[in-house]
Amino acid sequence: MQTCFVVQGFGKKTDYSDGRVLDLDASYAVIKEAVEAAGLKCIRADEIQHSGTIDVPMYQQLLRADLVIADLSTSNVNAAFELGVRYGLRPRATIVVAESGFKNPFDVSHIAISSYKHLGEDIGRNEARRFRDALAERIKAILAQDNVDSPVYTFLHQLTPPSEAQIAAMAAAAAVPAAAAEAVDELSQKRMLDKALAKINPPAGQKSDFMGAVSLLQMLHDDRPSDSFVVQQLALATYKSKLPTPQEALQAAQQVLQSLAPATTNDPETLGLWGAVHKRLWELDGRPEDLGTSINAYSRGFYLKQDFYNGVNFAFLLELRALQSARAGEREEAIADKVLARRVRTETLGYLAPQIADAAELPLDKRYWIIASKWEALAGLGRDAEAAQAEQAARALQPPGWMLDTTAEQIGRIRTQQAGLAQALAG
Repeated sequence: MQTCFVVQGFGKKTDYSDGRVLDLDASYAVIKEAVEAAGLKCIRADEIQHSGTIDVPMYQQLLRADLVIADLSTSNVNAAFELGVRYGLRPRATIVVAESGFKNPFDVSHIAISSYKHLGEDIGRNEARRFRDALAERIKAILAQDNVDSPVYTFLHQLTPPSEAQIAAMAAAAAVPAAAAEAVDELSQKRMLDKALAKINPPAGQKSDFMGAVSLLQMLHDDRPSDSFVVQQLALATYKSKLPTPQEALQAAQQVLQSLAPATTNDPETLGLWGAVHKRLWELDGRPEDLGTSINAYSRGFYLKQDFYNGVNFAFLLELRALQSARAGEREEAIADKVLARRVRTETLGYLAPQIADAAELPLDKRYWIIASKWEALAGLGRDAEAAQAEQAARALQPPGWMLDTTAEQIGRIRTQQAGLAQALAG
């Protein structure tokens, strides 16, 4: 059977050009369906059983695979490098794909890129079917033709590619004898990560096991210390565990996030976590520096990602700081934060509009938080009639009760805070 090697990142990755987070495992699931529908065996690097370094089997696949599909979504430098290696090794049978938001930073403007669209982190059902069918047809067409698609062989006409016999010989010479791996291999790591994520976000009706997730994520972190997603999930599970005490858990999460340079990062996920940790530290200790750090993090995350999560938190904390300033007699500072909070909520509604339009195919929880954020933003702006309509839409989704309670409680805090701010400014 012919084989297809997919060059792609794993799990959830941030596109730093716009702050969006894409679930590349969801993308791979659709690509794999298309490859198998075209009659090929599909494999990605995390599915290769190996001991030690992944480099040898990866280069073997780039050399030997009958087809390579390279996904450049999130401007993945590793994927671009491996695409270049493939182009240098083989003159044909390479397909480039990318999510529709991909901003091409590479010198491949003359290369056809098949695009697909994420709705939030995942691909919607209709888009998944469209992309799967289109990609399957392209795979069949490219394998049926003998056209050169490598720019290396296109422009270097005298270059002679390796023969099938040479490819087989090189692969055999590079083969490494199978051995029992002492370190956790890529496939085991992926399974461990999936298990940890299931403990953080269990199925409906089950409780989260944050300490269980911490144990698994810490082992993963030991093997993959530079994996930002693992670090982020470890920090999340750590502070959510509230053990041994809420304060100590927050301080531990703070230390975990330090490796991602939260003071200078442009990763909105890291900034959201950094803001959440310091927001909760402020709630426990009331230290102004924690409130300021949280506001700064949510502010940077909001302007980078232009999203509702950072937006509603940024606006809420601005009004909280305005209340503190007003009570301290700093009227101008209070008014500045109050005005900015209103602007942030208005901008957040603008960012929510296209997401609401595309939300029908998203899972229930993601749909709910999009609608709930609109409800919160409208309530914070005092647009009560529209807020009531958003509330009705949120309740119509029939989410778990705790979700509705969380939103209602937050809106209650906003109204109490705004009343206190109005009173302080009038005094």
